[in-house]
Amino acid sequence: MKQIFFITIIALSLSACSCDNSNKNNSDNTATEKPQEKQLNISILLDLSDRISPKINPNAQRYDVENIKTITEFFRADMKRLDAYNAKGKIRVFLVPPPPNSEINSIVSKLNIDCSKKDNKGRKEVYDGLSELYTQNLEDIYKETIATSAWIGSDIWRFFKDDVRDFCIEKDQNYRNILIIFTDGYLFHQQYVFNNMNRYTYLLNSNLNPYRRQNWEQLIEQNDFGIITERNDLSDLEILVLEVKAENPNNRIDEDILSFLWKKWFKEMNVSRYEVYRSDLPANTKTRIINFLN
Repeated sequence: MKQIFFITIIALSLSACSCDNSNKNNSDNTATEKPQEKQLNISILLDLSDRISPKINPNAQRYDVENIKTITEFFRADMKRLDAYNAKGKIRVFLVPPPPNSEINSIVSKLNIDCSKKDNKGRKEVYDGLSELYTQNLEDIYKETIATSAWIGSDIWRFFKDDVRDFCIEKDQNYRNILIIFTDGYLFHQQYVFNNMNRYTYLLNSNLNPYRRQNWEQLIEQNDFGIITERNDLSDLEILVLEVKAENPNNRIDEDILSFLWKKWFKEMNVSRYEVYRSDLPANTKTRIINFLN
């Protein structure tokens, strides 16, 4: 009987040790499990108003195309980092509103890339040809727009009011949502020109002029001057604004005022992270783009 008793005790002890080791191993595995890599979801919004007119801004097209090449090269580098199987990033271009020119809309559709819907072969094709695809088609977009546009303006304000959440933010939390806007900083679309007190759907000479003073920031705060804010639910979006540029070289202060007002607008919409930069040589802007995306 004593022998049976001791054998039972030993068996129970070994069983307990085995369970402890198993639990420890499970705990270790849980502790060392890495979070899933964030995928890029990049939206590029192009302001194709008169800012791209060769008469007004002869460098606009070249600067935009070179800066967007920096973005596509970053996207490709991220694909390489994740390898083909895991690369599920998305990149697309928006024009607001969509132009009546069917040729331009057809070109834009080619720039809507979703790697999550492609097999490894399709992702390799994206990796190999993305920058060239974007460069060639963007040049065609600018050429067609300059040739045919009546410069009705870019409806960026309404895009934020109605569309930004649906178009630029993925419900899947494994995506990092980034919106990059190419604009001179002025806001205007002929169908949405109104204000509520000192808040406006547009930023033009008419409402900027009173603030072209040395104490412009103080005046803006005192008068609550700015852009009408229609939402505050963009905490899962990052925004980079590029190519802010004064229309008149004698009013270079506009660049500071416009940057301030855009940032104020983003803050009120609870955008998680944002930067606004004035127009510069693409070599300098490249550094800012990469720093933001990193």
